[in-house]
Amino acid sequence: MTPPFIPFVDASTADDLKSSLGRIGPLLLDADALSSTPLPPQTDAILLTSSSLTADDAIKLLDDGAAQLIVQPSLAKELIGTVPSERLLLLLDISAVSSVSDKLRSGTSGVYLKTPGTPELDLLTSFRTFFPSDKQIYVAPPPNSALPTPSLIRELTRASSTLVIPASQLTLSTTSEDALNVSDAFLAPLTSDRPDGLFPTIVSSYTHSGKSLGLVYSSAESIKESIVTGKGVYQSRKHGLWRKGETSGAVQHVVSIRADCDWDTLEFQVIQHGTGFCHLGSTSCFGGVEGLVKLEDTLRSRLETAPEGSYTKRLFNDPGLLRSKLKEEADELASAQTKEEIAFEAADLLYFAMTRCVAAGVSLADIGASLDNKAKKISRRKGDAKPQYAITSNIPASSPSKPESAPTQPAPATATTSGPIQMRTADLTTISPSERSKLLQRPVLRSAEMIAKVKPIIDQVRSQGDAAIKELTAKFDKAQLDQVVLRAPFAQEQMVIPENVKDAVDRAYKNIYAFHAAQAEKETLVVETMPGVTCSRFARPIARVGLYVPGGTAILPSTALMLGIPAQVAGCREIVLAVPPRPDGSVSPEVLYCAHLVGATTVLKAGGAQAIAAMAYGTESVPKVDKIFGPGNQWVTAAKMAVQNDTDALVSIDMPAGPSEVLVVSDATGIPSFVAADLLSQAEHGIDSQVVLVTVNVTADHLAAIEREVDAQANALPRVDIVRQSVAKSLIVKTTSVEEALAFSNDYAPEHLILHLENAPDAVKLVENAGSVFVGAWSPESCGDYASGTNHTLPTNGYARQFSGVNTASYQKHITSQQVTQEGLKDLGPIVVTLAECEGLEAHANAVRVRLNHSKA
Repeated sequence: MTPPFIPFVDASTADDLKSSLGRIGPLLLDADALSSTPLPPQTDAILLTSSSLTADDAIKLLDDGAAQLIVQPSLAKELIGTVPSERLLLLLDISAVSSVSDKLRSGTSGVYLKTPGTPELDLLTSFRTFFPSDKQIYVAPPPNSALPTPSLIRELTRASSTLVIPASQLTLSTTSEDALNVSDAFLAPLTSDRPDGLFPTIVSSYTHSGKSLGLVYSSAESIKESIVTGKGVYQSRKHGLWRKGETSGAVQHVVSIRADCDWDTLEFQVIQHGTGFCHLGSTSCFGGVEGLVKLEDTLRSRLETAPEGSYTKRLFNDPGLLRSKLKEEADELASAQTKEEIAFEAADLLYFAMTRCVAAGVSLADIGASLDNKAKKISRRKGDAKPQYAITSNIPASSPSKPESAPTQPAPATATTSGPIQMRTADLTTISPSERSKLLQRPVLRSAEMIAKVKPIIDQVRSQGDAAIKELTAKFDKAQLDQVVLRAPFAQEQMVIPENVKDAVDRAYKNIYAFHAAQAEKETLVVETMPGVTCSRFARPIARVGLYVPGGTAILPSTALMLGIPAQVAGCREIVLAVPPRPDGSVSPEVLYCAHLVGATTVLKAGGAQAIAAMAYGTESVPKVDKIFGPGNQWVTAAKMAVQNDTDALVSIDMPAGPSEVLVVSDATGIPSFVAADLLSQAEHGIDSQVVLVTVNVTADHLAAIEREVDAQANALPRVDIVRQSVAKSLIVKTTSVEEALAFSNDYAPEHLILHLENAPDAVKLVENAGSVFVGAWSPESCGDYASGTNHTLPTNGYARQFSGVNTASYQKHITSQQVTQEGLKDLGPIVVTLAECEGLEAHANAVRVRLNHSKA
């Protein structure tokens, strides 16, 4: 409930006045003077900011605990969408009200209205045509204006407005010509419908989470005394003024006094001392407390009275035992499955958590205050678990989604669960170079953090081998394994798949094999660099390779083909294919059939970091490999990077990975339904998928048609919830030429590039950075994902500038050789001797000299 007035305090405001004001509502302060004006405890602060404040400064003030900020409209425009509307107020002159945009009205909770003199009620009433009744209006007369009267406060309150009063015009003494009594100001709008003029007053417990303690009555006199003294003072209908606890010792410290929405009832929130509120000695007149509040009271009592040897006493006296029980119960809660189990384990954990708090003097009120402070923060950490707890917070390791990452600027609007599914738009002709650079940024991949999280999993597999794989697979994939691997030849009954699926796999296999076989180097490169000096280069397969095929909720036989066929073409001697098992511990027959086609020698029934570790180091059942390939979620990617950097593993990986990406370039010939479908084909991968549409001289109507198709097709997809979030973070970039569009694409370096252009083949020559290019309206990215022949394991996150997609050469290493004749060394030898001596490597020079000397002899 909005208070009857808002006091504007500063460094000169007396502490006792400030404390009294803090009991009846929020305080208004100048943000620039905040350091010299500390707030009383449990006080909400409204900060009036200066025109020089930046968005970052504003967010810091809110993070530090400010309840609301009063900001200039220009700053409000920057903060809307980042800061909740209830935390922002517009700073306006009353003459500027009509110019406020709908965005500012909807994105803020109200206005701080500067008026040229005493507020005019008619003007404020008309002002409500611009700001609806649910918006706050704080009315601020100019400095040194006339002393406000209770009648003015009352009239403004009835007009749904709140008067701002400088603390210099307020006093705890009797109202005079110079200052208005605080209690008189607070009482101004209050009305009573009782013959005795008293106000029904609900007393609630601040320390017991708002538990109602009882119903009493207040008078103007009792309210004034409570505001000034901070003690619970009420009006007895029989005995007059009632100072709670004056004789019993059960006194109250008043935290806040609030009026209800009709201004005829009060609530006192108090800290109750002594035996309790009720004259019967109980905490409340409405019976005893329950739940956590009762637990807190019981533990406080046990802290003082529990007999030696009791379990609670042991917990209070043995911090090590209490610490161990907290960890144990947290782990059991994390593992609980049913509603009943979760409730049971949560109750246990809360018991030990409250024991820890009571032992340290921390109350439920303290915890509530901490939660309230956290809720005020605008800046949020990502919230990943610390490395030592990473396993317990691990998402299912077999999840096929790619890594999730924190978004970078420009920050997209939060996706809603209703309304059109729309992308953001930027025009390259109107933005600055720095803004263009921001459009090219991807989410930040916090590789070091993720590597620290997977390290315990890797170490466990390395030390415990097959036993660790079984344990981790049971934990993350909920599958019990009798055998960790399957070895070729695989049983026919395990590869039974529908005939139409088998035919599609066979035809895709043929196309992919044909394209990758054409890439194989069949002849040795031989070059005579000078007479008698012949240099050669020849390819040899990497002997042992590991292929990671994501699984879990999806089956991805296409990935098994894409990774396995080039290994088969290259001639790799041992092919280990890792795939997360199904709940019954088996491997999907589609993936196993593909493993059979590509000549896999071993199938590892594991996913996540544990599968990567098993292939990198080897176990009792899993052969060690020399290079690991394949996509995966953030745990898989981090594990690949970790083992690559471990010299004990002696293993390399195909490439760094990031969220799926597509960039579509379309001119006016682009068919809206085709363009939209291509965008959505990547948007459905995960909420962090990167989807960009670059238009070339496309009209507003044409672009609107594409956006309508995106919305319509997205809403028809089974993964619409994922698409809604990824599209909300996606981008439309407007350009004026194909050259400008491809220049932007080259800087972005997308995983997939699709060209919906009138002369798409001619535009390919402009492509410098991309994982794979799809040329023309009839070349959907899906073809490359499954069956056209090219590989779908491609560089993401801008790595197309440096990396190629997986190909046959990825599974080969190149060895060079040289053969020098005796005559050839006569010409080459002196060159080598000179260079070796220049570097001070005499042994190198000597290896040539002895031969030249021998030749002379």
